Order: sequence, then structure tokens, then C-alpha cells
Amino acid sequence: MLLLDVDLDDAQRSKILDDTRALVQAHGTVVSDNEYGRRSMAYEIDHQPDVDYSLLQFQGPPSLLEQLSRTLRITDGVVRFRVIKIRPDAPAAPDLRQSAVPAPEAAEAVAEPAAG
Repeated sequence: MLLLDVDLDDAQRSKILDDTRALVQAHGTVVSDNEYGRRSMAYEIDHQPDVDYSLLQFQGPPSLLEQLSRTLRITDGVVRFRVIKIRPDAPAAPDLRQSAVPAPEAAEAVAEPAAG
């Protein structure tokens, strides 16, 4: 699970995700890749109430986990990440894109009443 800073521009966010995928594919296998978009966190980290969530499920050797953890720890824009071992019988990742927090501009547009 990757939690990325929402203040990053799309190019930086895409580069972090692409680099992470490339590292996993070089040493392992990607099982699923889900981008959940902007969502609120249960508590703020560094005064940020929202982050951009991505879930990358993969298989690989322990050396991949070490390299991935080191790389993500020093990458600017990564608010938090968590590597979790899942059981083989675990269900597929849910599609949470429908419940993502709208961007502030979209929320303001929805909140304004229509003139009429």
C-alpha cells in the first residue's frame, strides 16, 4: 500500500508508481495494481488530512522487500507505505475508486447552487 502526497503533480506521482512497478517487475511478479485516488486518512500525517492511495500486490523474494522498503523510505512524496504478506486464499482487492474523496475544486463546484 502506497500513500502519496496529494500536493505532488501528476507526473511526479506517476513516476513514483512507475518506478515502484518497475522494481517489482524486475525482481518479482505483479499480481494486481489498483489506484484508489485521493482519500481521507484516519489521522493526519505531517498535517495532511488526505493522501493518494495505491495498492500494488506482488510476489517476490525477501531481497525485493528490502530493496523496495529502502527505496520508498527515501523517496520524496511517499507519505507512508506498508508491505503486508497476504495469504494465498485472500480475496481480491476491492474496487474502492467509487468512494474516493473528490478533489477540492470538484467539491466546491458541487457545493455551489445553480443560478436560476
